[in-house]
Amino acid sequence: MSTPPPIKVTRSKRRTRTITARRLPDGVIEILAPVDVSDKDLAPVIERLTQRLRKRMEHARLSDDGLEKRARELNRKYFDGRLRWNSIVYVTNQQHRAGSCTPSQGTIRISDRMATLPAWVRDYVIVHELAHLEQPNHSRAFWDLVNHYPLTERARGYLMALHLEPDTAGDPSGEEPGRQ
Repeated sequence: MSTPPPIKVTRSKRRTRTITARRLPDGVIEILAPVDVSDKDLAPVIERLTQRLRKRMEHARLSDDGLEKRARELNRKYFDGRLRWNSIVYVTNQQHRAGSCTPSQGTIRISDRMATLPAWVRDYVIVHELAHLEQPNHSRAFWDLVNHYPLTERARGYLMALHLEPDTAGDPSGEEPGRQ
């Protein structure tokens, strides 16, 4: 049995109600909590959040092979199999985005949070990141590629509700300003 990662509690005056957990790049699980929550009230919440985060991390570790397989299937279906990448893996250090791609290195990282979402949302994220291999921006050409996936709009709405996709409704071009 492996040793559980260390836990660090960070209290903030700006945080008024919510308590969240995230895994830091060094492996520490950070609990973000309001200043006025007592240690007694915080203890069961910490236990629940750390268990949930550990399960997500374990699920992600076990699913990288499945992620690779699904990316190959989506590449065949929506990109005629023409895309190539070096790696596609779940990562635990993306708290505010669903995924990222470094086209020059052929690396795709998907937030481990996606492992627990519906498959059709995860598929959209994979298609989105695969499209960056061909279009490394959020231009109209990029969105033309992504929109081959029929549930793009629905999945984007789902991710917007989770604050993992920017809302671009006010932008007539459909491009995401400020994100590359």
